[in-house]
Amino acid sequence: MPGGGRLSLVPNRSLKLVQRPLALGEQVYNALRTELRQGGIGAGQALQEVQLAEQLGVSRTPVREAMARLASEGLLAEDQRSFTVPALTSRDIDDIYEVRCLIEPAALRRIAPLTANPATRSWIDAALADAVAAHRAGDSAAFRDANARYRAAWLALLPNARLVRMVELYADHMQHIRALTLDDAPVRMVVLRGLKRITKALAAGDGDAAAAATHEHLLQARRAFIEAIGLGSTSESRKRRTSP
Repeated sequence: MPGGGRLSLVPNRSLKLVQRPLALGEQVYNALRTELRQGGIGAGQALQEVQLAEQLGVSRTPVREAMARLASEGLLAEDQRSFTVPALTSRDIDDIYEVRCLIEPAALRRIAPLTANPATRSWIDAALADAVAAHRAGDSAAFRDANARYRAAWLALLPNARLVRMVELYADHMQHIRALTLDDAPVRMVVLRGLKRITKALAAGDGDAAAAATHEHLLQARRAFIEAIGLGSTSESRKRRTSP
């Protein structure tokens, strides 16, 4: 440059960050987790890398990485050279609901002051209305979808991203059982009553009532699920023996 000066680059404030596409491994992970959430893979069913890679149109490496990640989260179990959806025992269900009873009431308590506003609560109300309609129609698939959207609606109001991930993880642990048991109208009715109590507390902006309704809802749902899959006698009898 003339005068021996250096070329200085002035930051251009109009430049935007380059948007990177979601990594392939993350896409495969999300696809498999969605399939698990929807109950598309049954308990004990083996997941083969080659077949999944062909179905997804990817190499085996991202499939293997995604399944290993799901296994680390407890959503899959490693079985020699393949992975399977674990068949939950009554002890597994007790442990999962113990964690859920600790974190979900606290989460609902936190968002309750926001949901007194009807506009803020609109997605929650809409999901509940869809669940009611699906139950009346006997449409278990639509009910499962509405139930999932209900949880997603209140989770969207939760500012703690770590808590959101924990709630989603432990809810997903029950998903393949939920996919089976929500075909039963009595189980859907139990779930629906719980959602109505929670929504009533949220509409009032009452955090304590929302937490209490959530805790009761989880206990009732747990009881309905273990009875629906035939584990109720062992689990409940153990509880009766240890209850004062």
